[in-house]
Amino acid sequence: MDDLGLMARVSSGDQSAIGDLYDRYGRQVFALACRILTDRAAAEDVTQEVFVKAWRNAARFDPERGRVSSWILHIAYTTAVDQVRARHRAAPSRFDDWPDEPDVAADTAGDAETAVMGAQVRSALVHLPAEQRLALEMAYFGAMTHQEIAHSLAIPLGTVKGRLRLGLEALRQYLLIPRRKEADQHVRLSPHR
Repeated sequence: MDDLGLMARVSSGDQSAIGDLYDRYGRQVFALACRILTDRAAAEDVTQEVFVKAWRNAARFDPERGRVSSWILHIAYTTAVDQVRARHRAAPSRFDDWPDEPDVAADTAGDAETAVMGAQVRSALVHLPAEQRLALEMAYFGAMTHQEIAHSLAIPLGTVKGRLRLGLEALRQYLLIPRRKEADQHVRLSPHR
């Protein structure tokens, strides 16, 4: 049975169909969750949650917007990222928890620059088409190879490479725009020119 037929069974409430969907995509979902979470137990929990979400939201799957594999892996990615964010929110952040003496070896300027660049990249990612964003996130945040992405999304390797190339180019353009404006402003304001 093809993926669309399987999703039709899931949407109709066929309980055995969700098991079939798990058999088909469970390993890929678990692998993606493991890469993002770096914790097998948490990845197992996320994998289970992904298929519960797929069961509950099966009627919302739209074959015009993409493949079943992409839909499932997108649910897996967002669920795993939500888990990472929840961990960070749960981490203590009170002033009492700070060390008494600062770590003189810490590169605070470098940390600040990295944080700013990370925020800029996250901001830029939301402007990309979903296919490019998913490919970039799987490659760079999920540490997946191009071949693994192609296999996970059930698309040709060339398509993965094209999405990555187009996504990186769009990110580059998006991230350069503010710097160009700053450079132009600096040139106009410089008294030496």
